[in-house]
Amino acid sequence: MNASGPAPVLTVKPAGSQPASLVSLLMPWRIVRDLRRHGSLILQFTKRDVLVRYRGSYLGVFWSLLRPLCTLAVFGVVFGYIFQSRLSNDPNESKVDFAMALFCGLSMLDFISECLGRAPTLILMNSNYVTKVVFPLEVLPVSVAVAAIVHLIVSLIPLAAAYLVVHHTLHMTALYIPLIVIPLFFLGLGIAWLFSSLGVFIRDINSLVPVLLLILMYCSAIFYRMSKVPPQLRFIVHYNPLAVLVDNLRDVFMWGLPVDWGQFGLMTLVCFAIMLVGYAFFMRTKSAFADVI
Repeated sequence: MNASGPAPVLTVKPAGSQPASLVSLLMPWRIVRDLRRHGSLILQFTKRDVLVRYRGSYLGVFWSLLRPLCTLAVFGVVFGYIFQSRLSNDPNESKVDFAMALFCGLSMLDFISECLGRAPTLILMNSNYVTKVVFPLEVLPVSVAVAAIVHLIVSLIPLAAAYLVVHHTLHMTALYIPLIVIPLFFLGLGIAWLFSSLGVFIRDINSLVPVLLLILMYCSAIFYRMSKVPPQLRFIVHYNPLAVLVDNLRDVFMWGLPVDWGQFGLMTLVCFAIMLVGYAFFMRTKSAFADVI
């Protein structure tokens, strides 16, 4: 976090406290308790993150919409017009429907990219909180994930408006969208905690992130449906939480299909487990940040 702007009110913890055991860190209610205790601090950092990023720009928060739109324009032309790709089982799928379905995937990918892209340097850019004050560092990745969710919501609102303009109605299954966003948030938060800690000890992580994002983009069913993947490669996307969530979002929003509850439930558990592991790893390693920085 940049030092510009008013400094948030710090929540101080007693010095010299012993690190919690690994088992206690993996308990879900501990995360809930910690996030509630630092709720006001998370809110302040999230607000400052959103405002500082776009301060001085003409379009402000709408950049969070323009970024996936620019990506959509490029990939829409390449995959929609050149490769003649389809994202539904309807052979008469329009280019507009293809673009909206593609945008669903790109918006969710953009959320993960935001969490993964900022995490490796997050603690290093806020080293003053590590070395000068006793500060709950775990709130920094949380503020990144919450800010990314705000940008995701901003991008989904015009998508819903565009669908209404084209089709004059929304499927009732679109009410499941908030439910699909929950495991996505778990996944992004777990990634943010894990990579923000790794970035302190392994500086090469920051150089590896663009490669990871490129691999993730092509393995997450952004430009294709999971059902079109050859059987021998299907495990790559079927065990990828982001791919499953993208496919579910398209089903409920674009085509009015119900959620695949078995697959969705499994991926929700996987995303929740990733969040717990990321939190536990961060909390067990943060006491060493000051020695490295």
